[in-house]
Amino acid sequence: MQWEDEGIVLAARRHGESALIVHLLTRGHGRHAGLVRGGQGRKLRTVYQIGNRVTAVWKARLAEYLGALSGELLRGHAAHFIDNPARLACLAAAAALAQSALPEREPHPRAFAGLSTLLESLDADRGWAVGYVEWELMLLTELGFGLDLSRCAATGETADLVYVSPRSGQAVSAAAGEPYRDKLLRLPHFLLVRAEQNTPSPQDVLDGLALTEYFLERRVFEPYGRSTPQARSRFIDVLRRMARISREQTL
Repeated sequence: MQWEDEGIVLAARRHGESALIVHLLTRGHGRHAGLVRGGQGRKLRTVYQIGNRVTAVWKARLAEYLGALSGELLRGHAAHFIDNPARLACLAAAAALAQSALPEREPHPRAFAGLSTLLESLDADRGWAVGYVEWELMLLTELGFGLDLSRCAATGETADLVYVSPRSGQAVSAAAGEPYRDKLLRLPHFLLVRAEQNTPSPQDVLDGLALTEYFLERRVFEPYGRSTPQARSRFIDVLRRMARISREQTL
């Protein structure tokens, strides 16, 4: 069996003395792994860095085998911000989440497109923190657990939405949610209206990540006895430091 596709590197680990086992998120074949012979060599090691976009040729005698993977580098994203810890942490979190949350060998073209968009934002150093929250929301939708942020679950109103119900994943207005505010999740305004001229603060992004984390843990990971990736926790730590610095600068 053989297929050719475009992929984004999610992870690579050593196998034996010279090979790598590489995990890709491909456009048409979903999350897929393969053995790269000689992958630990200088040339191929630079190709299979997390976040890189590559061409991929996968071959195996039977479909259920690991298979051999080969290909070429199309674009090396991480090289554009190798000296920026925050953007590197964002990339690592996105790759780890895709690796952990997406089922293997199931096509998820929206996930591929969403990760591609996030990589472009990281390259441009523009809107990547917001883009990461949107990536997690999209991933929840792709896995069948999308949130409904269009109208209030209690009244049907579309204005003044400030909460999300942890039970239904639906938005709740300020008035309807006031009696239950301690039991509801905060809904950051930027998830309702994307306005480039009104850039969300690091704390707004953290609130968005707290929202997505709640549903990722309870609907994607906990049912299978797993937890959210450590790379995501490290990214949140970076954002918390940014939020603290931002508050100190405004004092």
